[in-house]
Amino acid sequence: MTYAKDMPTIDAALASELRTTVMRLARRLRNQRTDDSLSLSQLAALGTLSRHGALTPSELAAHERVQPPSMTRLLAKLEDAGLVTRTAHPTDGRQVLVAVSTEGLARIKADRRQRDAWLTQRMRDLPAEDLEVLRRAAAVLGRLADS
Repeated sequence: MTYAKDMPTIDAALASELRTTVMRLARRLRNQRTDDSLSLSQLAALGTLSRHGALTPSELAAHERVQPPSMTRLLAKLEDAGLVTRTAHPTDGRQVLVAVSTEGLARIKADRRQRDAWLTQRMRDLPAEDLEVLRRAAAVLGRLADS
């Protein structure tokens, strides 16, 4: 298998085109949000908690790639809104676990449904070949996002 690092034709122009395209799609998806009362950072934190389950604030900060003090402020707002709950850590009395609440989960699911519906509708106009490319590209984009 040949890797991109071995191919000199992969250059800044491809990276720039990919960055611009992904940003445009992300902007279009953000415009489909159901709840503007939540910031994108709050929505992202709720999404992480819904996918990974209860986490310590430090673990959540690491997942979201933000500093712990920023996560502490964000979690305080989410807790005040009833969107997350805090419980004692089962093995470390100095820590707490944060989990998405029932209300928070309902808000996340509604937001996802709206944006998924918008994207699904747009994808219906694509030929089967393009859909197959998107299936493969989704995994690659996921690896880039996680790197």
